Parts: sequence; C-alpha cells; structure tokens
Amino acid sequence: QVQLVESGGGLVQPGGSLRLSCAASGSTLILTAMAWYRQAPGKQRDMVARITSSGSTNYADSVKGRFTISRDNAKNTVYLQMNSLKPEDTAVYYCNTYPLVGLTWGQGTQVTVSS
Repeated sequence: QVQLVESGGGLVQPGGSLRLSCAASGSTLILTAMAWYRQAPGKQRDMVARITSSGSTNYADSVKGRFTISRDNAKNTVYLQMNSLKPEDTAVYYCNTYPLVGLTWGQGTQVTVSS
C-alpha cells in the first residue's frame, strides 16, 4: 500500500519561499503523474501543480510563475518550490496522483503566509 508523506511547510512572511517534499513509500510512482493540491479553511481541495512521469508540468493560474513542481524518480519524491508567497497561499498542502486513483491522502503539510 502506497503511503504519501508531505513535509517542508511552515510559517513564512509574504514574499518568502518554501520547498515542500512528498515522499512515497510502499510502491514506486515512477510511471505515475503526480500533483500537489491545497486546501484552505472552509474551501475545497484544489490542484495547484502537476507533473507527468516524463517531467511535463502544468500549474494553476494562481501559482503560475511562482511555484515549480519537480520530481526525483530515484527517490520516489515530488517537490514543490514556492516563491513569492502570498497570504492567499495559506493552506494545507497535499500530494497525490493526477488524476486521483484512490490513494489514501497523507497528513499534508501546513503552509502559513503571514507577517
């Protein structure tokens, strides 16, 4: 059974940067498109960035130009580099496949952007 473990979140000031990591264990995801999702309080969980097995990427308009998704297939890990963070980026960030295929969500990692 695949387990997804997100890390790297924290409190950062507007304009700051964070790098999130998502480690998958239990099975290789090398052939699977992966994505980062986020959920702010009282809102639905939305995809912010996705990456195919070959490295092609796609971003939500709200993060385009500021966030970069990448993957290290040898480490079975997906990353999200977040720059120029804004208060509206505050949310719990999760990784999972894209499209969703029923993998259990991890615990997520909290990102708070505040001065």
